[in-house]
Amino acid sequence: MPADKAASKKIILHLGKKNLKFEVVKHKKVYTAYDLAQTLGTELDKIAKTLLVKAELPVLKKKESRYYAVVVPASYYLEFNKLKKLLKATKVQMAPEKFMQKLGIEPGAISPFGSLRGLGVVVDKALLKTKDAIVGAESFTESLRMKMKDLVAAESPIIGSIVKKNKMKLQPKAAPKRKPKKGKAKPRKKKK
Repeated sequence: MPADKAASKKIILHLGKKNLKFEVVKHKKVYTAYDLAQTLGTELDKIAKTLLVKAELPVLKKKESRYYAVVVPASYYLEFNKLKKLLKATKVQMAPEKFMQKLGIEPGAISPFGSLRGLGVVVDKALLKTKDAIVGAESFTESLRMKMKDLVAAESPIIGSIVKKNKMKLQPKAAPKRKPKKGKAKPRKKKK
């Protein structure tokens, strides 16, 4: 089990240097964008899910691999063929966990701030429709709320249409249990 780690200081310094506003959002430990939305009571469209993807790019008669932080709304699936076309890659696939460990990131705790780790960044157009979004901060217990235009300013990503709508819905929150009233219980009348 990963330790409860706070939002990356590297990310906070990066955003501070660029004078970008953000809010650190503390929450219970979550491992998926769906669980984050459920925990915060936020729409899936307002959660920016970041995936680490490996792309093979043709470069002068040889192939070169490049890694990208791909940022999409949590309510969408990444369509690998669309990403492949956008990047003009010969192949795209999820990056192996070993590569995340090499970067010093816990699997599942990737952030959209790929420039801090030497990664390219791709953002789907659908995410730009939301004013504010919750983004990863390399932590399972803290995320960041920020304007999407500020994420674009911080990362200068490749922007394209690379997703398909997901039909997944959040579970309705259970009604809180009522606490019994304090005091004496009324005796029940006996049936005759």
